[in-house]
Amino acid sequence: MIIRQANETDSASIVEFQLAMAWETEQLQLHEPTVVKGVAAVFADQGKGIYYVAELNGEVVGSLLTTFEWSDWRNGTVLWIQSVYVRPEFRKRSIFSRLYKHIQSLVVANPGLRGIRLYADKTNIPAHGVYEHLGMTAEHYQMFEWMKQ
Repeated sequence: MIIRQANETDSASIVEFQLAMAWETEQLQLHEPTVVKGVAAVFADQGKGIYYVAELNGEVVGSLLTTFEWSDWRNGTVLWIQSVYVRPEFRKRSIFSRLYKHIQSLVVANPGLRGIRLYADKTNIPAHGVYEHLGMTAEHYQMFEWMKQ
């Protein structure tokens, strides 16, 4: 398995993953042209984030997006992991773990990066177990949001 930074040729897989994830997790049918533009925007401007993919035998089987949060408390950047998806037939093969460990190694190697955060649906208990197994904690923050309709 190869874990690598994604490039524009991976866009179709990433779009497919985002559409599938929204349906799988929320039964939400995303507007595909909007997702295509959203993914393209990340490749056009790395200030928005960076995609990483897991590739097995030449096939992209999983991906995630990292975005950036400036922390004045830590005088550095915290990477947020978002848009995680692994093809169903490749789950339970440590693909997310490998992606996560890759991101963790980037943070360890870069003094300007201070940590990793992600959010998970409260009902996604299996994901919570995976994150805890990787050494993440559910600490003391609770996320709130407001999204424009």
